[in-house]
Amino acid sequence: MGMHMNRRVFLKIMSAGVAGAILGPAARGGRRRRKPNIVLIFIDDMGWKDAGYAGSDLYETPNINRLAKEGVVFTNAYACAGNCAPSRACLLSGQYTPRHGVYAVNSTKRGPVNHMRLEPIPNSTVLAAENVTFAEAMKAAGYATGMFGKWHLGRTDDVLPAGQGFDADKNTSPPSAKEFKKTNDPKHIYKITEGACRFMEQNRDRPFFAYVSHHATHMAIQARQAMYDKFAGKGAGKVHSHEKYAAMNAQMDDGVGIVLDKIKSLGLEKDTLVIFTSDNGGLPHSSQAPLRGFKGLYYEGGIRVPMIARWAGVTQAGTSCDVPVQNVDLYPTFLDAAGANVPQGKVLDGESLVALLKGQGKLRRDAIFWHFPGYLDRPNSGSRDQVFRTRPVTVIRQGDWKLHLFHEEWVLDGGRSKVDTNKAVELYNLREDIGERNDLALTRKDKRDALLNDLLAWMRKAGAQIPSQANAQYDPTKKAKRKKRMK
Repeated sequence: MGMHMNRRVFLKIMSAGVAGAILGPAARGGRRRRKPNIVLIFIDDMGWKDAGYAGSDLYETPNINRLAKEGVVFTNAYACAGNCAPSRACLLSGQYTPRHGVYAVNSTKRGPVNHMRLEPIPNSTVLAAENVTFAEAMKAAGYATGMFGKWHLGRTDDVLPAGQGFDADKNTSPPSAKEFKKTNDPKHIYKITEGACRFMEQNRDRPFFAYVSHHATHMAIQARQAMYDKFAGKGAGKVHSHEKYAAMNAQMDDGVGIVLDKIKSLGLEKDTLVIFTSDNGGLPHSSQAPLRGFKGLYYEGGIRVPMIARWAGVTQAGTSCDVPVQNVDLYPTFLDAAGANVPQGKVLDGESLVALLKGQGKLRRDAIFWHFPGYLDRPNSGSRDQVFRTRPVTVIRQGDWKLHLFHEEWVLDGGRSKVDTNKAVELYNLREDIGERNDLALTRKDKRDALLNDLLAWMRKAGAQIPSQANAQYDPTKKAKRKKRMK
């Protein structure tokens, strides 16, 4: 695991009243203007193409579209993992997966064991209590912090939202079928939204951070009957055709609109940074074409996500930014916006996006990374094979180039000495081939080898482990059973 400040030390420093050890000089010296409120709207399983502004010809997302018109759209935004829990751990910790050890939902050993060539790296299902979250850092900077909705990073008090720095802990599970009939609140969209709105109103006179984390648009598909009826008569589009999914997507957009309207009614639009994004790529119900794959994959369809930022006086309305960014960048962005420094001893893998929000300059780094040393079941049309959605893999994107390093072939089939024949590496130019269909690993060996060097160097620096033990139960002659439900 990576370095992180012990929570007891962190809280002891804050209770002693020496915030200057943690906060930046602007916070220590006092700011002439109010620190910005921050509202993070985090959607579950919303793909890169799942909004009207992104080109959908079925989905109706007027509130998200409005946010896009009023702010800056990041066209190359990514989650740091292909599914829910690890992406959320990266977001809250500001760290890549090797530093916190949350790689998957439940287990890294998901799928038919007899088809796994390696023993995967074990998974953690919680973000460790000692890992200082952005909520704790923002609280230290003088913010009221509230979390509303899906958590997915542990169930004991020390690792639930209230134990991880959120004053208002409104962690809610999606409604059961029985509860849904009573409340008519699909995915708890309105319960989550109303809690966030009350929190903002109660803290309108001080800086606040609201983490609005929806269960939508994750399965199961749920929406109010009126919304189902609306889309049942609309007819399928050429891009998107799943009418019930469109209804759920629109219901989620309604929740977004309520939050935006509340910010406006409180007179806080000029004082609030709003960021809208998703935890991973979309579901097979919703086409992400021309991207390859869906949630759970480390091809573009599994990790590229919508992302919009609106900050009056900072972002320019109706603009876009094509710099590759990840949700691991949000932690340092929040600190930068608040005028706070990184907590002592804390390693952050991301980079503040404030300069990009201003439309100025570039980021210092030249590459971003993903690391998944395990197996994920339920393959889809973009998967590399018909047994697993994802096998152990590490990925680098550098400029227009993206390289996948597959661990099984790397460890068991000769590694670098056999890289021309063992299929351990795939290389794509995303500018020319955003769908990742034309593997250039053998035709652009110079670029392949350069990116491979950079990837291996990052792995050493980040402590990213590759599975090294062969699976004694490996026997591909046995038939693999396929499950339908996706997590």
